[in-house]
Order: sequence, then C-alpha cells, then structure tokens
Amino acid sequence: MRLRSTTLHHLPEGTAQPSYNRDTLKPGILHLGVGAFHRAHQAYFTDRYLAEFGGDWGIVGGDLRSGRVRDQLDPQDGLYSLVIRDNDQAHIQIMGALIAELVGPDDPHYAIDLMADEQIKIVSLTVTEKGYCHDPATGNLNLEHPEIQYDIANLHTPKSTPGFIVAGLKKRKEKGLKSFTLLSCDNLPNNGDVLQKVILQFAEQVDSELAAWIRENTTFPCTMVDRIVPATTEDDKAWLEAKLGMRDEAMVIGEPFIQWVIEDKFCNDRPAWEKVGALLVDDVTVYEHMKLRLLNGSHSLLAYTGYLSGFNTINEVMAQPAFVNMCKIFMDREAGLVVEEPAGFDIQHYKQQLRDRFANSGLKHRTWQIAMDGSQKLPQRLLSSLRDQLGGEKQIDIICLAVAAWIRYASGIDESGEAIDVRDPLANQLREICDAAKGDAKQMVSDIVGVEKIFGTDLKSETQFIERTVYWLQSIYAKGTLATVQENFG
Repeated sequence: MRLRSTTLHHLPEGTAQPSYNRDTLKPGILHLGVGAFHRAHQAYFTDRYLAEFGGDWGIVGGDLRSGRVRDQLDPQDGLYSLVIRDNDQAHIQIMGALIAELVGPDDPHYAIDLMADEQIKIVSLTVTEKGYCHDPATGNLNLEHPEIQYDIANLHTPKSTPGFIVAGLKKRKEKGLKSFTLLSCDNLPNNGDVLQKVILQFAEQVDSELAAWIRENTTFPCTMVDRIVPATTEDDKAWLEAKLGMRDEAMVIGEPFIQWVIEDKFCNDRPAWEKVGALLVDDVTVYEHMKLRLLNGSHSLLAYTGYLSGFNTINEVMAQPAFVNMCKIFMDREAGLVVEEPAGFDIQHYKQQLRDRFANSGLKHRTWQIAMDGSQKLPQRLLSSLRDQLGGEKQIDIICLAVAAWIRYASGIDESGEAIDVRDPLANQLREICDAAKGDAKQMVSDIVGVEKIFGTDLKSETQFIERTVYWLQSIYAKGTLATVQENFG
C-alpha cells in the first residue's frame, strides 16, 4: 500500500496528518529545488500555518534538474512523511502543503507560464550554492557557464535557475502583472543579495528594460534557515513502512530544532509565517553569520576530518572526544571571535546546542553528504571567517586544518588508497592539481589556493594561512587525519 489521499484512513491511530482541507489550496508559492530540506523546513512552516490559521497557500514544487522527486510525490498526491528524530525517539507527521510538482526540463514552457500566473506570489529557492551559476569568490554571474550561455540565447527554453526565473519575470512584465517575491533559502551569506545580483546581471544580458523593471518591482529578501536534514536511505523507508503499514517514497527526516529568520521585504502577499515560529527582521546578517560560521563551518570541519578518519556519520565523529574538543575550540576561537551576538541571545548555549545536535544519533547525517560541493561551500563557511581573523586576532589554525582536510579529500583518494566519490563542480580541476603535486603538500596548497573561483586573489599571499595549511596537510599525509586530530586535540 502506498501513502496517498485515499489511504490516509489506513494510517495507525494517532498519526499526525493534515487537519485542513487540501482541496481548497491554490498555487501561491512556487519552490525551486523541492528536495528534502525544503520539505522538512519551509514546507513545514507553511503546513503548520495552514493547520493553525487556514488559508489557501499551496506550494508547487519545482525541480529544474530531474523528475526524481516528482516521481516520488505524484503517486502520493504530494503527501509525504516528516520524521523528526531525537536520538532514539521519533515523531511521524504527514505533510500536505505541496499540491503539485513540475520538472523544468520536461516542460520549460509550463514552468515559465506558472511563474507568470498572478496566483504565484512567491518563488522560493533551495537549489544549493551551485544552482546560482555564480562565482562564489565574487558573487558575479558566471557568464562562461554553459547553461547561462545557452539560456541567454534561448530564453524560451531555459536550463539554469537564473534563466527560468528571468524568463518567468519577463512574461510577467509582458502581461502587466505585479512581480513575485524571490525568496532564497540557500546557505549563502546575503543569499537574497546574491540572488538579486545574478538575476539582474542575467537580465541585463537579455534586455536592459527588463532588468530595470525587475530592479524596480521585485524584492529579494535575505533569509537564514536552519534544520539538519540528512539524506533518506532505503533503510529509513523500510523502517517507516513497518511503522505506518504503507510505503512512502518521499519521506524526509529532520531534527527537532528548526529556525527561519526572514528579512521583512516582500513585494507581494505571503503567509504570516511569523505566527508559527519564523522570525521576521529588518536585517538577517547577524543571524546568518552566526549560523554559517558556527554551524556550517563546524559541519564542514567535522565532515572532512571525520570522513578521512573513517567515520560515516557526524554523530560517530561526535562520539570521539578529540573531535568534540576540536569543534568546541573552533566555535569559541576561530568562528566565535568573528560573529556578533544578537541582542538577548545566549551564544554559549547556542554553541552547546549545536554540538548536541551534531551528536543526535537518530539523524545518521553522512560525512560524505556534508562534504559535497566543497568548492562552493568553503567561501562562506570558512574563508569569510578566515579573512576576518586575518584582519584581526589571526586565530586561524583550525580553519587551516579544515582547508587542509578538504584538499586531502578533494585529491580523490582516501587514506586507505580507495577512491573517494567527490561530488563537486570543480572536482576534475581539483583532482588534476592534486595529482600533479604528487604528494608535495607545499605545491598542492599553493596551486589549490591559486584557484580564484574559490579563494579569490588575496589569500595566496597570506603567509600565515599558507604555512599553517601546509603544516596540517603534511601531518595528514604523514600521520593520518585521525592521529593528527587526536594528537592535537585529544
């Protein structure tokens, strides 16, 4: 039996499910990147709002890459289970705010037409850093990106996220409609500003009048999103099927903690998400820096050092005292000294809460998953803290260790001589650099830091950063990552 509208009555008694009438929902939000995180985060807030306050805010889930999620959700009428795991405790809730799915490559005209429908008030995004088709070091649209070049010449059948959005806005302008709010929910510093920059730069390539209209009529709020959402496994699906007595191919898993901070800058209607826990503020920056540097920076540090040390999940890494100590020092020193504490916020409690969240044995968050797309993540998770530290206290040692571990990971060969499945837009380039260095840590660091798309032009001349990164990489090659961490933080 499969989860769907007609099988809800077969769920075990007491299973939480939509209390609102899904038949009254209308397309109000188009979300691009309808992966696990969106379904466990933004869709959760909308589902909760509908349950408590009613309304007709339905979400259309868009995927601009493949039909995988559509194929999971369509047979289930958009329904899916959100499983909240807190160590050995689990709570199951059926979510209903998603009312339809679209796949951009299958029918780009439908996606564009939907964006040009006046019912759509918000287009939100979780397309990951690489979905913005930008240069992470500068924030500029990458005009050499193959999909961007194609879309500029073929805007009626776009392939990229910026291409789809600009095509939708163009048609909306032509119809004389009010624009929609573009709401980035990706882990990027100043994510709304980054989105605005790439959209306007793309639009300028197409039509300067369109770019001016977008600038005048469209808003791009910044946001900070937080909930740990590991990838769902077949074991997870089998566990849920045993609990519910039916199959759910679209289930997602999350932790109890959730946070959404949104810049209050909308050009069209929106759900009152603040009524169900979201925080609407004038400036997201302080929250964003705190999360990216403390949570995401620590996550990357633990992912690269943990993977190389042979640990499959973050909770396994956090069972090792040396790694916990390393994480604590990083939070207090390297990251902690370059974050501002929001008014009335207990940052020491927040740091301990983060470490407790990392240790949640119910999540099984894979180090390999977190290690993906490191070239896109390092600039905001680690290098922004590095630059601030170089201009101030110069407490950069563990940042250098994290960068060294990432370089070792990007080499594509683990410490047992086995291949690493490196998922990264620059994987081939990074592997070629590492191969050419032939184990010479100095050359490897020098050449990798010379990749301006990641490190910009300034860091290759920072002697302290280069020397300490070389030191850590040499130690990793000579002693192994586990021994290096234990020796220095045990």
